[in-house]
Amino acid sequence: MIKQKKKVEDSLVASGENAIANKEVEGLSQGQIIVRRFLRHRAAVFSVFFLFSIMILVFSAVDSQFGPIRTNGWWKWNPDDIPELRFGDCPNDTIGCPTISVVPKFLGGDGFGLGDHPFGQDDIGRDYFSLVMKGSQRSIQVMFVIGFFAATIGTIVGAVAGYFRGVIDNVLMRFTDFIITIPAVIVGSVIGSKFGNLGAIVLAVYLGLFAWTGLSRLVRGEFLTLREREFVDAARVAGASTRRIIFKHILPNAVGVIIVAVTLLLSGAILLETALSYLGFGVVPPDVSLGLLINQYQDAFTTRPFLFWYPGFFIISIALSINFIGDGLRDAFDPRQKRRITKKEKLAAKVMKRESV
Repeated sequence: MIKQKKKVEDSLVASGENAIANKEVEGLSQGQIIVRRFLRHRAAVFSVFFLFSIMILVFSAVDSQFGPIRTNGWWKWNPDDIPELRFGDCPNDTIGCPTISVVPKFLGGDGFGLGDHPFGQDDIGRDYFSLVMKGSQRSIQVMFVIGFFAATIGTIVGAVAGYFRGVIDNVLMRFTDFIITIPAVIVGSVIGSKFGNLGAIVLAVYLGLFAWTGLSRLVRGEFLTLREREFVDAARVAGASTRRIIFKHILPNAVGVIIVAVTLLLSGAILLETALSYLGFGVVPPDVSLGLLINQYQDAFTTRPFLFWYPGFFIISIALSINFIGDGLRDAFDPRQKRRITKKEKLAAKVMKRESV
């Protein structure tokens, strides 16, 4: 009797929850529904603001180059400047220690302030804050270039294979399988050793030409499903061309899977660049990146760990932010994802159902 009563109450709550959900999205467009779902993902929303804050900081702090456009930074040191190396005021005879202070004076600290070198100085006295900002700029640029080329190639290959099927599908997927069998680090190492001296952007373009395989398989699977839907059959009967069916009917319905996959691909791209630069096959001097900074100062880990902390913090922060954003986008685009109903809404659902009976 108790189990049966519990089952009835659960069915009432489920019915009430569905009523609340239907009422909530009533009259909203698909885009508005997706935005609402994304805004409920607190970690994703926070990650968006955090990632944009990091990007604003790193691209405004030191001089940056956007094609023909060059901007000047607000920080007083540039990566090429070599100020006097600090010796005497560092604990444990450490040279070039950070001057940033976050301990209030009433707790025995120096108060809040950046000082002349908030992240410290490297072996020859260069300001490490400007180096980390410049390295973050380069790593973010490489990340987006890899993401752009991988997204473009992966979407095209997956769409063509999934729509046409048959021989075209077999050829494209076997080629994709061949690329997947080669470890990404090995491919990146070969590309880095051959083209790393041509600049970070050229290296990113070549890496993007091999980073599309996972996305292409996801897009292919989505196209295989969507091409059998009724709206595609209706478009064929109406005389729509293959190009119009792919780009006007199927691709807009697969954009959710593509956006989520590309977002997660960006996270993998910055980690790949970091790994290659750390191994010496990525960005090469005089250019700078976060992975290269860790590689250059790995011998100083025990004596001056701050040379690792700050590049590592930015690498982890960017990668985690993108992963959380990808999770939020996945929940927003996937209609099967159900949001968590609060206790107050459950109680309202019970009352609503009982009053309607």
